[in-house]
This record gives sequence, C-alpha cells and structure tokens, in this order.
Amino acid sequence: MAPTVLLAEDDRAIRHALERALTLEGYEVTAVADGVEALEEAHRTPPDVVVLDVMMPGKDGLQVCRELRAEGDGTPILMLTALVETADRIAGLDAGADDYVVKPFDVEEVFARLRALLRRAGRRPGSPDEPAAPAQGLLEAAGLRMDPQARRAWRGPRELELTRTEFELLELLVRHAGTVLDHATVYDRIWGYDFGPGSKNLAVYVGYLRRKLHEPGAPQLIHTVRGVGYVLREG
Repeated sequence: MAPTVLLAEDDRAIRHALERALTLEGYEVTAVADGVEALEEAHRTPPDVVVLDVMMPGKDGLQVCRELRAEGDGTPILMLTALVETADRIAGLDAGADDYVVKPFDVEEVFARLRALLRRAGRRPGSPDEPAAPAQGLLEAAGLRMDPQARRAWRGPRELELTRTEFELLELLVRHAGTVLDHATVYDRIWGYDFGPGSKNLAVYVGYLRRKLHEPGAPQLIHTVRGVGYVLREG
C-alpha cells in the first residue's frame, strides 16, 4: 500500500508539479490549496505524512502545524518555505514541524526528506506498514535521561518538550556521549541523507535543541567541534 501524502500549497504550478512528481515516485497524494482545506482533509482522511507550504491564505502552514500538534496529531510534517532566515525556520520547528525544505528546492531533496520521515514513522514508499524497532531501556549521560520507547527526555527533574527530529538528534548524541559525531554521520543517522556542506539544516536543529536544554547557570551540553561536528558532554 502506497504511503499517503497530504500536500498543501497555494501556488498552483508548484502544487501540480509536486503532486505529479510524488505520484510518479509511488505516493498517494491529496493536494489542497490552503490551510483550511488542509486541516479538513487531515481530519477526514489522516495521511502518513503532511507537506505544508508556510505562506498560504486562510490559515498558513504554521497555524495548521500548531493546530494538528495541539490535537495530539503526531503525523510527520515537512514544511516548504521561501523564508531563508534562521528565525523563520525555527518558527516552523517551534510549531511542531519535523523538517523543512527551502524554496526553490530540488524535488529529489523533497523525496529524500520524505523517505527519512516515513522511515522514522515506520513507513516506506511502496511497502506495507512496518513498525520501527523500539530502543530498549533508559539512556543517561551528562545529566540527561531519555526513554526512547516512550519518547520522553529530561534534564534533571525538568521534562523536555521535543519534536520527533529533536528527540532523535538528542538520542543520537546521548548514545555517543563524549564522542564527536561528524556532520555526515548525523545527517545519515537522522535524515538518511547527507545534504552537503552548504546545508544549514543540522545547525538549526542543534541551535534549537540547545535552547530547549538550557538551564540558567548550568553548563552547555552540546558542543561544536569546528569543521567536524558536534559532541555531547558536560562543560
């Protein structure tokens, strides 16, 4: 059974082109032109993954994303945005999006990111439902605790509110605490695809994760090793 995609894009040419490309790639696509339609369709026929344009009439992509997350909907969400500032991208992550692609985009990049989202959710294009194997036991490092099976994480007594991608990035760092993970390794483990040296995707997620881990007066936990990658350690 083909994975289902709800595509919300107000630009007719982009919507039609992406709908056709996704269909040829093996997805079952429902395409709508605005955020109101997107919410209605998501409620009527829940998809496997949602692709949302940020700038849409009625309700924009950020509003749609917030409403779905407020309802407890954990469907993977990929944002399409023409906004290139880091703050704009962070707004999408804050709304609950799992990933984003900046316009103009290469359709192969969209495919790669969708495959990664579906793989983490236990789906693959053209394959039957297949649950991901749960990680066993609690993880602890640098004052952090994580329960991969329940998808919960704490710094000290404070529970962290993390998106799907943030959780998986933090889990990777905790599992390899004290070891420097290079960019290519992180991209491969989290997204299943290396987006190249020009991509800011990983830096945005690390920055946002640092903000959520921040404790006044406490040491920073995620450190940048310039030109290499990132490492989790205290101090």
